[in-house]
Amino acid sequence: MARLVILVLFGLSILCVEPVAASVELARSGQSPTVVDEVYLRDGRAFLALDDVLPALGLSGAWDPVRHVYTIKTPQGAATLFPGGHYLRVGERFLPLSRPPRFIDARLRVPEEFVTGPLAELLQSRVYYRNLNPPAAKAEEKGTALDRLFAFLLQKKGSAVIPKLRGVALDPGHGGQDPGSFNEGLKEKNLVLDVADRLEKQLKMKLGIPVYLSRDADYAVSAAKRLQTAAHQDVDALVQLHAQAALSPEPAGVMLFIRPVEERDGREIPAAEGQSMQLAEALETALTEAHIPVAGIFPAPLLPLGRGDLPTVLVELGFLSNPVDRTRLADQAGRQTLTLALFKGLKAFGDETTEVSR
Repeated sequence: MARLVILVLFGLSILCVEPVAASVELARSGQSPTVVDEVYLRDGRAFLALDDVLPALGLSGAWDPVRHVYTIKTPQGAATLFPGGHYLRVGERFLPLSRPPRFIDARLRVPEEFVTGPLAELLQSRVYYRNLNPPAAKAEEKGTALDRLFAFLLQKKGSAVIPKLRGVALDPGHGGQDPGSFNEGLKEKNLVLDVADRLEKQLKMKLGIPVYLSRDADYAVSAAKRLQTAAHQDVDALVQLHAQAALSPEPAGVMLFIRPVEERDGREIPAAEGQSMQLAEALETALTEAHIPVAGIFPAPLLPLGRGDLPTVLVELGFLSNPVDRTRLADQAGRQTLTLALFKGLKAFGDETTEVSR
């Protein structure tokens, strides 16, 4: 029982947000400072809302709820960042961030070093920054063996340089004049786009990696352009999203398709030995754990899967002709459960392949 209590308290110490505990002064060089009162302490760092910081520095910006990115208008052009991301994008440049932005109390906030570092660089001006209530330094404590173990694990996790997945390509099928499968008003092209949007958000929010969609609205995409989504150098997995229908209501469950062979360095690798199979198995495990039936993993020479050895899985999310599958796919909560399972599978695949690569 004592061990259980310790673990629960430790989890709470990570999840709970510290209260508002500081005020800071901000100004561009040569201007009068503005006081920002709503400053949060998180992991020993002051976090400020972008909506407070930008006006104090004569800038403007806005959150895009569709793309899940925040765009800042700067003298060097539009700069974008997103929750959990480890870079700030300015045109074709990527400025690394020591700590990612995060939502705290429904506002996107950045650590103080973002203001004096990357943001000042974009302004091409020095930024005056002063914390009016700096946190008091804590005396070093020896702590218990369990405390030291937790501290070591957290430090090791935070010091990792290689991301688990550098990037993911998502390909929601059909679009435009091609609705795909449909039943009782539910169209494949709409539901797979919704799942793709949800999955993109999860990957960006929780892993902080770029996600490339073959389409982000209801329009047609050629087969060649669908595969071009995966051509980015940082894409480590491609997930193609579809749904299907049968002539009878009996067929049900998610079906996972992979290439029958993978091509690497001029030679062919059986599907069972490739990373596409590893990705499919990780997705299957996560879906099963979420109580979503999986009909199986099937090597198949499907055109959308392309060639090569990029880990690729075509996911048939269910049968619109099956009452249980259709209810899950039509329901917002059902789609979210499905999305979270896909995210969990991708993350597990990333964790596994990262360990193998090391």
